[in-house]
Amino acid sequence: MSELNLVFGALADPNRRQVIGYLSERETATATELTGELPMTRQAVAKHLATLADAGLVESERQGRETRYRLTQAGAEWDDRLDALVKHLQRRKRD
Repeated sequence: MSELNLVFGALADPNRRQVIGYLSERETATATELTGELPMTRQAVAKHLATLADAGLVESERQGRETRYRLTQAGAEWDDRLDALVKHLQRRKRD
């Protein structure tokens, strides 16, 4: 599967977009922290993080017993692009 297909596949799921949005507001977060903020189980969050990591949008770093996740540069760029697309579509809908 091409890199672009992996990215679009990862971003196609609204739950993964929520994870991206949450991470874009913080430097790092653990899966447990994400679970406390998002309406899904820890297992679901971990699965979404793995998919995002496979697409190159999220990276992880082990710190003691915790694994902290952060957006990669590519993930941050996609978050910005999606925000711009939403704003554009909202403007078009009003016109």
